[in-house]
Amino acid sequence: MTRPSEMTDTAPAPIHLASANDSEELARAELYGLLATLWLAPPGPELLGQFRVAVTQAPQPGGWLEAPWEALVGAMRATSAEAAAAEHEALFHGVGKPEVFLYASYHLSGFLNERPLAVLRDDLASLGLTKDVDRGETEDHLAYLFEVMRYLIAGDDAGVSNLEQQRRFFRAHVQPWVERLCEAVIAHPRAEVWRAVAELTRSFVQVETQAFDLLES
Repeated sequence: MTRPSEMTDTAPAPIHLASANDSEELARAELYGLLATLWLAPPGPELLGQFRVAVTQAPQPGGWLEAPWEALVGAMRATSAEAAAAEHEALFHGVGKPEVFLYASYHLSGFLNERPLAVLRDDLASLGLTKDVDRGETEDHLAYLFEVMRYLIAGDDAGVSNLEQQRRFFRAHVQPWVERLCEAVIAHPRAEVWRAVAELTRSFVQVETQAFDLLES
């Protein structure tokens, strides 16, 4: 997504939602960015190399994300670029109908390019965001939604990148379907690397959901 002017143990522990100059907020943005990268395309040699030297502690050591983060690091260290690419192709592309769809419209309506996509496009327009013309996926692809969340946390336009916009976008476009997607991936017999990606994503969405619940209480 780009701005038009740029053209270029029982429950998750709550996280602290603060201003974007807070280190925890930047960690949230970075995690959204990493997950967006992993859902959009398989990791190449460079990213796999970063995982091989990455710390195994989660962004919040001892917290709800620690176990899924360690599992993701382990999965990335155990795979290769070729194996990861083959898995991504088998799960999310392939010939004909993909094994798993990564689009909000499909999970919310049962079909691609339906009303949820139109609603999303209206909301993106109200935020001053538009699709990157160099990318082939529609805006309701999970990776794009996570990119938007990253921007709403760490962007430099306080009128758009603020906590209220995060809450609204997450409630409307992430919370209603992403856990369902993750469960489908986790249950798929061919998922190995993306089982770990899905487990971390599901845990992160649960943490974010509770944080926004607390914000509204």
